[in-house]
Amino acid sequence: MRLLYKPFAIIAGFIASRVGKSVFGSVWSAIDDAPPPVATTGEASAVKVIGAQALQAAVMAGTRAGVDRAFARSFYYLIGIWPGKSPKPPENDDYEP
Repeated sequence: MRLLYKPFAIIAGFIASRVGKSVFGSVWSAIDDAPPPVATTGEASAVKVIGAQALQAAVMAGTRAGVDRAFARSFYYLIGIWPGKSPKPPENDDYEP
């Protein structure tokens, strides 16, 4: 079933990327008025550069996990087969098809 889920995963990755960039932009604008520094920015301190990159990684990972989970649950609802390694969704989810 992983092959059948692959198009869903590709779309989920694209959506997660777009949403993650938007969320990070919103979070960073609340922290600083300047755009987030990159490693080659000479004016920014190392702490600011590392903090910005760590925050971006955390936001992107959290967004990706949320979108992946939503797409997996949607796939299960539409097809009736859980796309992960286990044959059915975890019992602790509050989702009933």
